[in-house]
Amino acid sequence: MKLREREKAIKLRRQGHSLKRISDSLNVSKSTVSVWVRDLDLSPRSKKLLTEMYTKGQISSQESHKAKKRRRLEESRQKAITILRKANLNDESNKVLCSLIYWCEGAKKDSLVTFINSDPDLISTFLRLLRNSFDLDEKKFRVCVHVHGYHNENLQTAFWSRITGIPKNQFLKSYKKKNGGKVIRKNYQGCASIRYYDARIAQDLLAIAREYILKGP
Repeated sequence: MKLREREKAIKLRRQGHSLKRISDSLNVSKSTVSVWVRDLDLSPRSKKLLTEMYTKGQISSQESHKAKKRRRLEESRQKAITILRKANLNDESNKVLCSLIYWCEGAKKDSLVTFINSDPDLISTFLRLLRNSFDLDEKKFRVCVHVHGYHNENLQTAFWSRITGIPKNQFLKSYKKKNGGKVIRKNYQGCASIRYYDARIAQDLLAIAREYILKGP
């Protein structure tokens, strides 16, 4: 019985079938099939078929993995949409969100509001929450853009002015970081350091975040 199975395994292997396919076909373990065919001298055609099948298997596995990941991400997105629709977000809860973001990414100084980041979405979200939570004087905003040698300073200023909604005439002289030129990050817009000169608002942001973290809602 085993002899006939071994002969079939050798025949299938010469035809370019994988160990798993032979194992499934003959209902024997993959390790047994491996022993049977390990010293087999395959023809160039058989090797080519095996390579093609392996490559197709890799591609199929990668596509399956990507499809599963897309489904999981979409499920998470739909859950997020449902949660946000049900969330009772008001001016006070938005102020808490703004304070927590500031606690994570802002400076801990209580003399002015300083928020620095390279993520345009996070910058715009923080400013939206800040503007909705406090009565601001837009003229108190200043922005310092951190750029590398490969950046165009004027283009980066225009970019961050558009993201922040702060006029370019309220931008300070850009801070130029040292860069050896070996690593150039594609689509990297530099960092924007947002400053708002109001000690009371800085103190309020830090106090709200501190109380939330220490005592909870």
